[in-house]
This record gives sequence, C-alpha cells and structure tokens, in this order.
Amino acid sequence: MGEKDRRELEQALREYLDKELLQLLFSDPKDRKKHQKAKVRPLLVKGQLIFQVEEFIGKQVFHKNLSAAAAAEELAVLLQDDFGRCEIWSEKGWGQVLVSKKGKVTVKRKRKIQAGRTAGTAEMTGMAGEYAAGIGQTGTGMGKTGQTMPEGMKKTEVTMPAEGMVLGSAEDARSSAIRLARDMQLAERLSHDRRKAYILQEGHPVPFLQDLGVMTETGKVVRAKYDKFRQINRFLEFIQDILPQLSKDQENVIIDFGCGKSYLTFALYYYLTAVKSYPVRVIGLDLKQEVIDHCNRLSQKYGFDHLQFYHGDIASYEGVDHVDMVVTLHACDTATDYALAKAVAWRAKVILSVPCCQHEWNRQMKNELMEPILHYGLLKERIAALYTDGLRAELLEHAGYRTQVLEFIDMEHTPKNILIRAVRQEKPKDNEAKIKRILEFWEVEPTLARLLLDDRPALGNV
Repeated sequence: MGEKDRRELEQALREYLDKELLQLLFSDPKDRKKHQKAKVRPLLVKGQLIFQVEEFIGKQVFHKNLSAAAAAEELAVLLQDDFGRCEIWSEKGWGQVLVSKKGKVTVKRKRKIQAGRTAGTAEMTGMAGEYAAGIGQTGTGMGKTGQTMPEGMKKTEVTMPAEGMVLGSAEDARSSAIRLARDMQLAERLSHDRRKAYILQEGHPVPFLQDLGVMTETGKVVRAKYDKFRQINRFLEFIQDILPQLSKDQENVIIDFGCGKSYLTFALYYYLTAVKSYPVRVIGLDLKQEVIDHCNRLSQKYGFDHLQFYHGDIASYEGVDHVDMVVTLHACDTATDYALAKAVAWRAKVILSVPCCQHEWNRQMKNELMEPILHYGLLKERIAALYTDGLRAELLEHAGYRTQVLEFIDMEHTPKNILIRAVRQEKPKDNEAKIKRILEFWEVEPTLARLLLDDRPALGNV
C-alpha cells in the first residue's frame, strides 16, 4: 500500500471517529493466528472523548484507549497489515472500508435517512435504530433499517411532555423529540460507567475489602474509597485478559515483587481462587518485615492457604525455580528491572509491571542536541520516565514477549499510571540494533538492557 492509499485510509476512518460513532468492526483477518477481529467504540472519560480499541488475538482480548488522531493512525495500520474489511456504524450512517490483497482501498458510504414528516410523530432513522415519540405519549425506539445493530446498543424510551404544555408548532415538537432521543442515547452510549460491570461488585461483601475499609459489612463501597475500589477492579481486568495463559489443571505459581500492603495481591488471589477456581500458589515479596508479618496474619485469617508472604530482595530471590506469572507494582527504580529480568529468566507466561521512580535513566542521560530541553528538570524527569518504560517494553519484545503499555489508573490520581503487560510468545522481536542506537543517542546504560541484550550475563545469575 502506497502513501496515498494510507492517507486515504486514515481519512476514511477519521471521518467517523467522533461522538456519533457507534462501532467499528474489523474482520476478514489475514492471519487468524495473529488476529481474530477488532472492535472500536467511543467513550466519554472525565469529559474527554476517547476511542477504546479491543483486539481479539487467539483466546485473549487486549484493550487500549486512544485519541481520535492516534486511533485513525493506528487503525489504518491495523487494517493495512491484519484485516481486509472494516464495517462502520454511526449516527451519520453506515460505511465500509475494504483493502484488497494488493493494498487497494475501497470506501463505501450510506448516509442515514432524515427525520420523517408524519404529523404527530418524530422519526430518527440511523444505524442505532429508529426512535418514535408522539405528543403526550411514550415512544420506544424500534430498529427498522435492516442493518444489524452493534453490540451494546439499547433502544431508548422517550417520555414527551404532558398534555396542555405549550410546545409551539408540531414541527417544533417533532424536532424536540428527535433532539431529546439523540441526547439521551448519546449520553448513555458514551458513558464509561454505564457499561462497567465490575469484577468485584458492590453489594457482595469481600472480607479483605472490609478490612481495608473499602467495603462495609453489607458490601456497600465506602464513598471515600471508591477510587481504590475502581483501581482494584481495573487491576483484575488486566488479570481477566490473561486468564487463557494460565492452567486450569495444574498449579500456577505467581510472584508479586514489592507487594507492600498487598491489597492487590489479596484481590488477585481471591479472584483466581474464589471467583475463577484456578489452582494457584501466590508469593508476595517485600523488604519490610512488619508488612510481611501483617499480610501473613491476614492470609491466615481469610483461609488463603496458598498465599504466603516473605521478606526478601528482588534481585537475590531464589525461592522457586518455576514461575507462571510475575507481578511487580511500584517496585522502585531498578528493582523493576531486576523483577523483569527474573521473569524472563523463569520464562514466565505473563508479566504485569507498574514501574515507579525511574531515576537511573535521569541520572545518566545526556545529549548535546537535546540539552536546551533537558535543562528543564521537570521535562528531563518526564522524558527519562517515558524512555525508561518504553525501552523496558521493547526489551521484553526482544526477549520474546508481546508487550503493551497501558493506562493503569486515571492521571488525575497519580502520574505513575503506566502498566506494562507482557505475554510470552514464540518469536522474539528483532529490535536489538534499534534499541542500541537509542541508548547511544542518550548515552545511557540502563540495567534491563545490560541484563537482557545478547551480551548479557547468564540470566540464571541475575
């Protein structure tokens, strides 16, 4: 596909990436082992319109949230490389983008039918369905377009004003009904929380959440702790995505490095055992003995027989010789790197890492060309953090993992909100030369690069 075709593809997708989008569906995969399908829907999060991309790869589902511009660019690549067809449902109408084997792009569009003119009714026909409302009565939307309504769309009920209210002309009433139906449906469709079915649901008491002060004895979430409740459920969503990597038939060994007070470790164990019935052994490791003692007492209290906590250092830990999943949440600076290297040495199936305090790159980085920017301490700190985690993701790709960098929690709660999720695959990425050029550009020697590149020491000695 040439540059002109790529631009045409991006423009066709960008036309529909707005609040009126219902769904994009990517199908006709070029390699079913790589991709099954992909979906895109709009969400309104903290007042910002974003687009959630769902990629179905094997038995897994991967999510990412993107701006309209970023989504258009990434989806164009996805369509070019992995799919032959994209179906589009929007309030504007229906569309289809086809990419031939030779890269030729064909775009088909069908605009929606405008509002009807029958007196006393208001009709709005689009791919979301048809909404009818009469003066002084209740109307319910009925899909009549012949197109299949995208998943998750609901018919909207609209109650009109009571008899006797002055509305103006019949045309004004019809217009008002249409706007009301559209506004109600749009707000519902873009709402993130409307679709959110939390894994640990309010109203179902969970003992460790009660001890944390997140829930009451009746299972009601304490208002002041709702952000914590959402964070726990967000973490469990990441766990839910990687369940196909774990075994139902034999024990899965999971290690949480730098577990701290361990509310996420307890959530992980509870979810996998009590909710999903997976056989697991979970090990929490931390340098604070009082924290370890406290967590072990709670584990015994809840009857979590296969959840143990130990005092120890990440770099020197040798308590097991086989691990299926490694979790490292807010392990400070290079402690994250040693945890990632350990995970690679164990050939762990899954790695979940939320890095913290990326000081190493900040101390080392220098570049004469970039000095005018690095002169500002705040900017240097942020650049160092982003490059550190970006290179960590690339190094894991080099080690044979499919890696994603995802938002863990909202930026308004903490800037340390990046989660690196890596799933082991057969083929490593051939990116060592590019990684080394980046390191030379910044004149840095980060710990993980030293541990994982081809001239590294034996990983068993990490």
